[in-house]
Amino acid sequence: MLNKKQTRWAVEQIIVLYPNATPSLDARTPFQVAVSVLLSAQATDVSVNLATPALFAALPTPADFAAVTPEQVEPYIKSIGLYHNKAKHIVAMSQKLVNEFNGEMPTTMTELTSLPGIGRKSASVILGDAFGIPAFAVDTHITRIAKRLKIAQEKDSVLQIEKNITNALPKEQWIEGHHAMIYFGREVCSARNPQCLTCPLLEICAFGQHYVKQA
Repeated sequence: MLNKKQTRWAVEQIIVLYPNATPSLDARTPFQVAVSVLLSAQATDVSVNLATPALFAALPTPADFAAVTPEQVEPYIKSIGLYHNKAKHIVAMSQKLVNEFNGEMPTTMTELTSLPGIGRKSASVILGDAFGIPAFAVDTHITRIAKRLKIAQEKDSVLQIEKNITNALPKEQWIEGHHAMIYFGREVCSARNPQCLTCPLLEICAFGQHYVKQA
């Protein structure tokens, strides 16, 4: 297992590799960020970005979504997996925003996770990307990187991985670290055919060293 100092060094090397990493989802308002994040579950950001322009043109605000049925939302997102449930969650989330939050996205983890369809990971993305509030969302890429680098153990939960990283990084690096690690997971430490031989973290990565030997 890496200690805090080693974990910080590892993540900072990834930030150096991707210094200008930005969110992949196209969204202009905090509400659009929330809808896009909800849609991205078990779907690619590319597929979400293809669907949301028409969706947001037709239904730009929480009040607009709250006034329609899930069945009216579905045609806009049929290309995205699990669209039936996602349409229900978006409408329910919008109704709660209108009824309990005056149509505005809340800015705390507790309030965000009270919204239908929004779990801790989604709430962390909303806090970071929509409001610039330090938060660290752990997705499948970050989970894979953390376990391969021994930032976390194989049995560790997503919450434990989040704690291991945020305990090692200063808050001002949480958002950029999250985005950089996602790009790193897509392009270097990928699930299939990881680029271990050229990885700047090979010297501390037992997984990578074993992979290179086996190649």
